Amino acid sequence: MRVIIKDDKQQVAEWAAQYVAYKINHFRPSPKRPFVLGLPTGSTPLGMYAELIKLNKAGKISFENVVTFNMDEYIGLEPSHPQSYHYFMFENFFNHIDIQHKNIHILDGMTKDFAKECRSYELAIKEAGGVHLFIGGVGEDGHIAFNEPFSSLCSRTRVKTLTESTIKANSRFFDGDLSKVPTMALTVGVATITEAEEVMILATGANKAQALKHGIEGGVSHVWTISALQCHPHGIIVCDKPATGALQEATVNYFLDVERNNF
Repeated sequence: MRVIIKDDKQQVAEWAAQYVAYKINHFRPSPKRPFVLGLPTGSTPLGMYAELIKLNKAGKISFENVVTFNMDEYIGLEPSHPQSYHYFMFENFFNHIDIQHKNIHILDGMTKDFAKECRSYELAIKEAGGVHLFIGGVGEDGHIAFNEPFSSLCSRTRVKTLTESTIKANSRFFDGDLSKVPTMALTVGVATITEAEEVMILATGANKAQALKHGIEGGVSHVWTISALQCHPHGIIVCDKPATGALQEATVNYFLDVERNNF
C-alpha cells in the first residue's frame, strides 16, 4: 500500500487529479480500448473533480475515450433529484468535460428489480474489461462506497441498508433533516472495488483519522472495510495531515520518507 500525505485537502485534490490524468494519458485510450475509471461522490472528491475539469479545459487530458462506473446511488431518488448521485456527477463533473454520455454508468436507484440492476452492473464492468483505476472516499467508520462495517470483503454490487452514522453524516446534504436521507442504496461491493487494477482512496480531515488508523495500521477486517486495501497489489491512500492524526509518528514518517520523490 502507498500512502501519500499532503499538507491540506487542496493538495490532495491536485495530486489525485494529476495522478488520474497521468494514468489516462499513459494508457493512451482509444474507442476500441477505453480507459475504465471508477468514481465516487461526496464532498471529498469535489476538489479532484474541479482540478480534472481545469486539466480537461486546458487540453491536458481528454475523457472522450474514458468509460466510467460510479460506486453507488441512493434507492428512491430520481436522477433529477438534487441529492441523487446522478445529479451530483453531472453537476460537478460530467457536464464540464468531454466525456461521451454512452460511456457513463451509474446505478439506477429507481429500478423495480434491484437484483437484476446489480447483476447487470457487474456484467457491464466485466464487458468493459474491468476497472483500471477505482477512486473512492472513506467514511468516518471506515466504509468504502456504501460498504458499511461488517460488509463482506467478498461482496459484489448489491442493495445495502445504511447505518445511522452514515445517514447522519449525509444529512448535511439534505438540509440537516435525517428524515429526508434515503436509508438504502445500491452499491458496488468491496470485491468489486478491489478487483480493479488499481484503487485510490481519498481521505481529508481529522474526522477520518480513526478510519485511516484502522485501514493502515490495523488488521484486515470487515469491521473497517477500508482495510481490504491492504491486500491490494496497487492500493493508494491520498490524505492530508489532519487525517493522519491517529497514526503512529513512525508510520507517518515512514510514508513521508518512502514517497518523498514519488509521483
